[in-house]
Amino acid sequence: MRSSFFGNLEQGQQPPGQFTLQNSKMLCVHLNGDVLARQGSMVAFQGQMDFNYEGAGGIGKFIKKAVTGEGVQLMRVTGQGSLFLAHDAHDIHLFYLENEGITVNGENVLAYEPQLASNIARVQGAGMAAGGLFNTTLHGTGWVAVTTHGAPVMLDASRAPTFADGQSAVAWSTSLQVGVNRTFKVGALIGRGSGEAAQLAFRGQGFVLVQASEGPTVPPHSHSN
Repeated sequence: MRSSFFGNLEQGQQPPGQFTLQNSKMLCVHLNGDVLARQGSMVAFQGQMDFNYEGAGGIGKFIKKAVTGEGVQLMRVTGQGSLFLAHDAHDIHLFYLENEGITVNGENVLAYEPQLASNIARVQGAGMAAGGLFNTTLHGTGWVAVTTHGAPVMLDASRAPTFADGQSAVAWSTSLQVGVNRTFKVGALIGRGSGEAAQLAFRGQGFVLVQASEGPTVPPHSHSN
């Protein structure tokens, strides 16, 4: 796998493909065919392109998405030219898969190349309070663009048992063993919490990408008569 996080995606090491960062907040897709992208993420394009709703990708995935709430609404963009994508000015990070897999929180998927196989996988042992019950897996060879709310940190799970809030964990290696760690001490509500102090637990050889936020929050408001 190649990424700037691993130091193997520098100039002169760029693999073939259509994804480049215009800047830290905007992805440029050099389109000559098609690409899958988050609905509403297009901010500009040059050339000739068609935009179509992609859905969940088959009845099985549609049922999984309906039951789990995981995944992101996708569009398929077809044509030729330069396509510019962004999402709420979040930071964008690129991964190039080389016949391997990555798991991504559906809310953090920005775009990926259509030859990658996608599925919705369950995190074993995760209750709803863990915030990470289901996530999207991508496998194959090609580009993936993910977003983070704030600058992230890349953790090497092989160095020590690794834990993260379910809504802060953005992406991780599919090779990792993933479960849930629960803290039952009164007052030990870590992260967003919802009455249960639970974190995703990662073990094995691989990485975990953790964003510097638990995601945007809805500001408090009041109703007036």
